[in-house]
Amino acid sequence: MSLIIMPLPSLNITAMSHIYSHDSHRHKPTHLNYLLNATAQTKCLKHATQIHSQIITNSFISLPFLFNNLLTLYSKCGRPSLSLLLFSTAHKLTRTVVSWTSLISLLSHLPAPFQALSCFNQMRTAGVCPNHFTFSAVLPACASTSILVHGQQMHCLISKHGYEGYVFVGSALVDMYAKCHDMGLAEKVFVALPERNIVSWNSMIVGCLLNSFHVKALFLFKEVIREDLFSPNQVSFSTVLSASANIGALEFGKQVHGIVVKQGIENRDVIAWNVISMGCVYNENFEEACNYLWVMKRAGITPDEASYSTALHASAHLAALDQGTLIHNQTIKSGFSTNSCIATSLITMYAKCGSLDDACRVFEEIDNPNVVCWTALIAACQQHGNGNHVIKLFEKMLADGLKPHYITFVCVISACSHTGRVEEGHAYFNSMEKVHRIIPGHEHYACMVDLLGRSGQLDEARKFIAQMPIKPNASVWGALLGACAKYGNLEIGSEVAGRLFELEPDNPGNYILLANMYAHKGKLREADHVRRLMGINRVRKEPGCSWIDVKNKSIVFTVHGKLHVRTDEIYEMLKKVKELVTNKGYVPQTQFAVNSAEELKEESLWYHSEKIALAFGLLALPAGAPIRIKKNLRTCGDCHTVMKFASEIWKREIIVRDLNRFHHFRNGLCSCRDYW
Repeated sequence: MSLIIMPLPSLNITAMSHIYSHDSHRHKPTHLNYLLNATAQTKCLKHATQIHSQIITNSFISLPFLFNNLLTLYSKCGRPSLSLLLFSTAHKLTRTVVSWTSLISLLSHLPAPFQALSCFNQMRTAGVCPNHFTFSAVLPACASTSILVHGQQMHCLISKHGYEGYVFVGSALVDMYAKCHDMGLAEKVFVALPERNIVSWNSMIVGCLLNSFHVKALFLFKEVIREDLFSPNQVSFSTVLSASANIGALEFGKQVHGIVVKQGIENRDVIAWNVISMGCVYNENFEEACNYLWVMKRAGITPDEASYSTALHASAHLAALDQGTLIHNQTIKSGFSTNSCIATSLITMYAKCGSLDDACRVFEEIDNPNVVCWTALIAACQQHGNGNHVIKLFEKMLADGLKPHYITFVCVISACSHTGRVEEGHAYFNSMEKVHRIIPGHEHYACMVDLLGRSGQLDEARKFIAQMPIKPNASVWGALLGACAKYGNLEIGSEVAGRLFELEPDNPGNYILLANMYAHKGKLREADHVRRLMGINRVRKEPGCSWIDVKNKSIVFTVHGKLHVRTDEIYEMLKKVKELVTNKGYVPQTQFAVNSAEELKEESLWYHSEKIALAFGLLALPAGAPIRIKKNLRTCGDCHTVMKFASEIWKREIIVRDLNRFHHFRNGLCSCRDYW
């Protein structure tokens, strides 16, 4: 990845110079501890290793407070593997309950939950007795596994050691049970607590939000306010406002807003900035969401994990690779690049910007990737048509002991569909409930219908839908309509289209598919009827446009667009493309020129926006550089064919991101195998 390397912070350079310039301080453990704390603020790995060297040189590594701070520092610098290495090489006497707890804590927060639990067991095997801080550190790991039995076993140990009544241990138990989706046990622990603080109440309120008990979350918040037990903090307010939003409780939300203002805590801190950025994403103002990250920094607010994740999410939606790369650079500078949440966002961003290689590199740099990281990479490979690699990654994830979740199976079954693995797709689908206890949803059934449809088993696909335990939605019927269009089955296709007109009457894609099916069969009167039906129902096809990034600017082209300053050159290049692909055997597919008169159809095909963007890319981008084109609609079959020829003629990769997926054109072939 080509990233901008920023200068190291001056504060820490000054601090580091004291190690070498002041001999009177050089051998004092307290001064080295000061440097450790200073470096923790800047997260500079180079400085951390220099201090480590000084600690070893002065034989201070056995001092518990220096050892524990150094252990934590490597993790803060984004290198937990060095923390693990340091701990593994430490003398037995240095491994106190404090250092064990520090290691468990950093593993829990990576998160590397299974390693944290393994570390906890090793500590007990080594004869070190866990204390209340240790249990507070390991409970988040139990929560991260989402395996209830792990948390229940830890709860038994806590009771055995007599720490169940400690308020922060009890709060962590409530949080663990909530994240394992057992609010009954969470409430049981909460009620039994002899003492509660705002953290305990927040654990219950957040748990209710997490498990969609929104009304209960509001009730608990009212209890805190009514009894005047504690002053709600930012976690309390943000959680209850989210719960209010989820159930449309506007008036209650306004009352909470009033309390926030009254208590004077409505300051523009990082949380406030994050909320406004997320609001922009929610309302699809992606450019503004990206901009808020830089405005926040200029205002002196240090972005956190959520800030970077939101900005990366916005960049992904814009397919703004340059913007995403700049944000990646900031995460490296801030020490967040190996954070699993940030890494997942980076994988998704690079994948949606068309750079699968960079997405894979980010994944390779993650220590102990969790199921979310794995799923992000699996989804990236699936979107880019690398179905075989998706299956390999999934099997590797299972071999590593990770439990797949809902979205993982959507990607895997879809990959089976795109690679013709019908039997394997069935096996994975059946394993969801039998092996992994995941109830299939509409997305999985739609993928199965697509799996059968792509292999030409249209009758089997229709029977599969009839046997579904849930009512099929538009995505399920849409998968079957797409298969009918591919195989020209007008009988099933017209029936399915009728169902879709009822389910989503405003979706122009269904009308267009059916009209094209009629046209291909020579039934032009019926095709015209479907198009007139669109007019009667006031359904309009969104105007097609394509855009391409050149020198950090997005250039947008519309059908027959002639607004660019290099229009004459672009259309000259378009003529050249037409001549060369025709010599290679290109035959116009006039069925994709549905809005033109018959005698003009062939010519109109060459004014499609993605072809114009291709011509501009050939002119404006360096020879050999990939041409990345984004399109707001599904790319048409004729443009798809031209892209294949062009990739072979010009010996360069062409990447087209359309409404459904990425098409990688190399040497005359496309990653979608001509079915998308």
